[in-house]
Amino acid sequence: MGKMTFKPRYAAHWRKSRHIKYLTILLTLMFEMGVLHSQTVTDSIWNDNIKTVSLTRGGIELEAPIIMIGSSDRVVIRFDLLAAQATNFRYRISHCDADWHPDHLAPADFISGFEDGSIDNYQFSFTTMHSYVNYYQSIPSEYTSFIASGNYILTIYPTEYPDSIVLTRRFMVTEELIDIEAVSGKPSGPIGDMMRDQELNVALTVREGSPIPSSPQYLQVVAWQNNRRDLVRTLPFSGYQRNQLMYRWKEANVFPGGNCFRYFDISNLRSPMYNVQRIEEAGGVTMAFLRPEEDRSRKNYSFVKGLNGGMKVNIWDRNDPQTEADYAWVNFSLPMDHPRIDGTIHIIGDLSDWCLDERSQMEWQPRYKAYTKRMLLKQGYYSYQLVFLPTGATTGQTSVVEGDHYETPNSYTVCVYLRQPGALFDRLIAVRQIHNQ
Repeated sequence: MGKMTFKPRYAAHWRKSRHIKYLTILLTLMFEMGVLHSQTVTDSIWNDNIKTVSLTRGGIELEAPIIMIGSSDRVVIRFDLLAAQATNFRYRISHCDADWHPDHLAPADFISGFEDGSIDNYQFSFTTMHSYVNYYQSIPSEYTSFIASGNYILTIYPTEYPDSIVLTRRFMVTEELIDIEAVSGKPSGPIGDMMRDQELNVALTVREGSPIPSSPQYLQVVAWQNNRRDLVRTLPFSGYQRNQLMYRWKEANVFPGGNCFRYFDISNLRSPMYNVQRIEEAGGVTMAFLRPEEDRSRKNYSFVKGLNGGMKVNIWDRNDPQTEADYAWVNFSLPMDHPRIDGTIHIIGDLSDWCLDERSQMEWQPRYKAYTKRMLLKQGYYSYQLVFLPTGATTGQTSVVEGDHYETPNSYTVCVYLRQPGALFDRLIAVRQIHNQ
């Protein structure tokens, strides 16, 4: 395609508020100058016109962005820009430590080739009411490969406005040098509630002849539930068992069970599908109203198969959902007698980047005696949960609206990092993902 420029009249897209402009400039400077070392980098969208972001292994939907070092694996970034004209974007790759703090490695220390490049692949939406441009790029580029394992951050920005970062996404490169055994189930000891919680126990086996030390002081074992980065735990070492390092029976191993994810389907905007009460269209705007949510905290557990917070772009009567699926305003409502004065209620999942901030926060509407939220979402299938965030807290609670149950089918990811004496960075030497049902 010919060169598309980011014309000045569109610059307002990237400078809608002084706050966003300040934060994006600051983030760029932090990356470059090293100020961000103590700050955790997260998956974030920095511009309201960027929608439906996914970063997956090989472009396969719902595949976590985890690739093997030395392999031909790639991660694929895909996102929409709500605009009638295309903008040139570039990406930059940076290395992070085990806690997702940029570790300031020089590019030559973690990649062979180029750590940045242009996003050359994009398509315009076709026969949709909302005009958008769908971008996708395989990373790293051809003739480029990773030479260091660990955590990585992908930063996307307009070519002509490098200070205006539009999104960041995290991915991992692993070496798989040790074996991980991970099992989740009812808490087995005095820690945790046997009816409400789940305990994740981990055993590590250093392979025979491996140069990896079997001493826990050099290892960091990190685990999280589903994609909830507010439920990240560093698991403490609990002892040896034969030739294995054990991480079990500690408070950090116990996670709230939560409940099966809620879901809705807006693949068809002509007729309501699952959990959609009605669809309205006026003035070129489509509104999808979901059935009112219910408080499930006092209900008995009932299994519902779902995507554990994932999303799948889909359209029932077209061929290419990436460019032919339209956008609709999806309206959520949670009836309650009174508002919570001790915290906020949030909608979490891929639809909100799993963030507990204003993007996911529901607002109390006294006129309707309900919490409500409206999100602009692309046609498809979405799963989500409603969590309560106490004032001043950083971890959401499923017990308040969803309820907690030990039977809930949750996914867990376990990562093992190695930092040997004198090393410049944290190596990711193993990753294991499990599903407890």
